Amino acid sequence: MGDGINGARAARSEGGPAQSGGFKTEFHIHTRYSHDSMMGKRALLFMCKARGVDCVAITDHNEVAGAIAYAPFLEAHGVRVIVGEEVFTCEGEIVGLFLEKRVKPGLTPEETIRRIREQGGVVYIPHPYDEKRAKSVLSRSAIHRNASLIDCVEIHNGRNAKAGFSHVQARIASEEGLSPIIGCDAHCFFEIGRNVCVSDAPFTRKRFNETLASSRFEPSDCMRAAHGVTALVRLTKMLFEGRFDEIHRILRGKLVG
Repeated sequence: MGDGINGARAARSEGGPAQSGGFKTEFHIHTRYSHDSMMGKRALLFMCKARGVDCVAITDHNEVAGAIAYAPFLEAHGVRVIVGEEVFTCEGEIVGLFLEKRVKPGLTPEETIRRIREQGGVVYIPHPYDEKRAKSVLSRSAIHRNASLIDCVEIHNGRNAKAGFSHVQARIASEEGLSPIIGCDAHCFFEIGRNVCVSDAPFTRKRFNETLASSRFEPSDCMRAAHGVTALVRLTKMLFEGRFDEIHRILRGKLVG
């Protein structure tokens, strides 16, 4: 998979093949601040150290509080943190990186992008194609309309249930002329370190695109058990919050479906 992803990525880079580097960054990570994750800061640190991850982009659902809260602890132990958010717009999800404040969910893609860029942030499109997560996929129309304002798009997501999803994601990036990136989309500690971007220098707000253009990708296939764990975590959190009607609706839908 790695050669194919890097080959597709290099074909769209004017600079040619990615150069090897030694700084490992993992993008698109969730923590307990997301409704479907229980990732604690110590578990995240342990896995980063165990798998040699130097920097993580924490992108909780509709929230930056997790990234802001975890950053001092992780950085004190040598792991850099990029503050981000996976924002649910009215047409699917958009990730903002290098944020200073939360971007409100439920807005149009255009307004969401405007608010990300207003902070000097990076506009990142996660999983632009996924048959299993259609509600969270940003519409192709929105990607096309805003292509000139998008910094990068995932050509591989660590939670792609089928390998073919990565091929379609890569094709979308190519057809829209967008810079490719890979994301882990980790919700569980055991997913950390399996989908990293390797660069010669750390990613920064000012040199993000330049660093990405010369990065090498190290992707891994989806760990199917992770989806089950995430579903259980989501239901458990709903149970503790007393959202019984919603639990009943979800379970009824699963049984009927």
